[in-house]
Amino acid sequence: MKKVAVIQSNYIPWKGYFDIIHDADLFIFYDDVQFTKNDWRNRNRLKTPGGAKWLSIPVGQSLDRLICEVTLNDSRWAVKHWKTISQYYSRAPFFKTYSDFFEHFYLEMKWDNLSDLNHFLIKSISRDFLGIDTEFKDSRDFFVSGERLDRLFDLLKKAGTDIYISGPSAKNYIDERRFQEAGIKLIYKDYTGYPEYSQFYPPFIHEVSILDLLFHAGPDAGYYIWGWRESV
Repeated sequence: MKKVAVIQSNYIPWKGYFDIIHDADLFIFYDDVQFTKNDWRNRNRLKTPGGAKWLSIPVGQSLDRLICEVTLNDSRWAVKHWKTISQYYSRAPFFKTYSDFFEHFYLEMKWDNLSDLNHFLIKSISRDFLGIDTEFKDSRDFFVSGERLDRLFDLLKKAGTDIYISGPSAKNYIDERRFQEAGIKLIYKDYTGYPEYSQFYPPFIHEVSILDLLFHAGPDAGYYIWGWRESV
């Protein structure tokens, strides 16, 4: 049985995003769809003394483009992001464990495309820091056709999907009958029950970037995403 997840790429996503990646045999970046403003594609949140703080990559205001078409024309944001991350996490127990990688990413690597940047970070964090062995692919490699749900089903068919893992918010628009007719089992990811870890600046907030968990929990990060379920 082949478990597949299909999601737009996000910038330094929260732990739930990596939970879905861990559940899947194949994770497909779905970036040849409409770019949406004020979404997770180019921004995420860090934990600060004043609560959750947005960290956003400037991408302009145009909505007439796909996610994979979003270009990055001003690289100054990268230095600012690294300074902000260092400011709030340099005292975290495992900051130095990962700082070389992220410092290299922000200060030395250059990116002109948002999707490429997001894909690199997500795959690097998954494989190198969380030990996830899920296969990654890009929806553009499948040459899918159709609109909306028809397009998704064309992608799932070409990917050889038996089980489709969806985020819980999709319940508002997914036609579950279509999955039954296609012989694909539909599973909605459950984000509840995540255990808390030692986090700066109480009260605890789950919905922040994976960076928060990595810097605080280090090699034990996987336990706080999926490992805890084994002991429940």
